[in-house]
Parts: sequence; C-alpha cells; structure tokens
Amino acid sequence: MTTDTTPQPPHQTADVSDFDREVVEASGDRPVVVDFWAPWCGPCHQLAPLLEAAAAAHAQDVTLVKLNVDEHQALAQRYRVQGIPAVKAFRDGEVVAEFTGVQPQQSVDRFFAALVPSAADRLVVRAADVVGEQAEALLRDALAEDVNHAGANLALARLLADRGDAEEARRLLAHVPGDGEARRLAAELDLGAASPSGEDRAALTARADAGDAEAAVALGRLLAAESDYDAAIERLLGAVADAAQRAEARESLLTVFAVLGDADDRVRAARPKLAAALF
Repeated sequence: MTTDTTPQPPHQTADVSDFDREVVEASGDRPVVVDFWAPWCGPCHQLAPLLEAAAAAHAQDVTLVKLNVDEHQALAQRYRVQGIPAVKAFRDGEVVAEFTGVQPQQSVDRFFAALVPSAADRLVVRAADVVGEQAEALLRDALAEDVNHAGANLALARLLADRGDAEEARRLLAHVPGDGEARRLAAELDLGAASPSGEDRAALTARADAGDAEAAVALGRLLAAESDYDAAIERLLGAVADAAQRAEARESLLTVFAVLGDADDRVRAARPKLAAALF
C-alpha cells in the first residue's frame, strides 16, 4: 500500500469564533483567500476545485479558507456578500481583491498569482532586515526586477538621502510621484538644499532677532533641515510679514507642511496663521 505524499491544498473551514484570528490577523503574515459558499449552491461546488488547485499551486504564499454563509450570516453581512460563490482576498486585515461567481481556472490562477509577493517584493523585505551596502544592493536588485516598485524606490531614496546623495534620491522619487511618503521625502530634500551654508545658527539667530527677515527665512530653513520644525515654523511665520521675504517664507513654510503632513497638529495650527499673515 502506498501513501499519497502530495501536498494538500492549504484550506480550512473557518467559524465565527476564529475568523478574526485565522483570516483578519493571519492576513498580516500572508494573503488569505476566503471562499464564501453554501452547501446548496451548485456554482460554489463548481468553483471549489478550481480554488483548491490554485491554492495548492501557491501553497507557500497564500492560504485558502472556506466559509459557509448559512452558518455565518453575520460574517457574510459584515463583508457585504450579496451573491455566492463570493471570493475575497485579505491582506493586512483588509479585502484587497474579490470576485463573485464561477470563473475559469485561468482567471482563478491569475487572482491567486496577483496576491503572491513578487521577486522585487521579497528583495525589499530582505533589505529591511539589513543595513548599509547590503540593503542598497538588495534594493538595487529589486529595482532591476521592477524599476517602478514603490517600496524599493522609496527605501533606496531614503538610504541615499541619509548619506547625502540627494540627486539620485530625487531621480528615484520621480518613479512614485503620487505617493505621500515620496512627497514628504522630496520636501525634506528641498529643505536640505535650501538651508544656508557658511553661516552658523548663532549668527543667523542674532540677525533674525535684530529684525532681519532674510536671516529669519534662512534660519527657518536651517531649523527645518535639522528637524526642529516648531522653531522653524515660528521663524518662517514671522518672516511672512515682511513684504520682501513673503514669497520665500511662504514657500519654505509649505515645504515644511509637506514634510509633516496635513494631519500634523503643528500644520493645522500654522495654516490659519499663514493665511492671516498673507491676507
């Protein structure tokens, strides 16, 4: 008698007591695909072997969970299941992809394949566990796989910015123009480029305290480049009142706002003050 050693599809029947643990929480480690089905549903039985075949092909990366909607109506309502079979993919606790109804095997395979980390994804994850030249090499390998990979571009741009290579960092950020983190890093680079050189903080502070608005703008940029944002905002707001420096002070303030983000309490407090000073 021979024993079948074929790996079994990684699926299990979840119930309401463990759904959050086995699906929502587990999806933080790897994608979880949930098949919302019912015993009386003919199309569900047609789709099930297709799902299981795809799950077996991606057993190292994706988990398949089956959920009987008759037994767990609250979960079906929670995830707005209006027809079955309904298939929903979870990652980091959220539904990131879904389809309803029977699909051909090729479409099901593509659905699973899209959830699997790419070669670039895996390299970025590895880079997060190392530093310096090792991290840089892994991130460059990731970009060789996918030149527009957001995580690789951002991580390598940050690494380069930290060591002073602003020019290449900017080129990398150009690949992710709509990303909020990329905009913040670009703003940080702008602040670093705009901060004065050749005059120390003490000298700038003395001039700014004496009423020199140009020095106040330069001091504000320097403070911001050093991440002293509270003091930077205060100096730049003061400089906005000077007509000759208003445009420069405003532009520098907006750059600081971009670095901090609109949700930052300092930005929320400073925006009306800037508007009042301008108008």
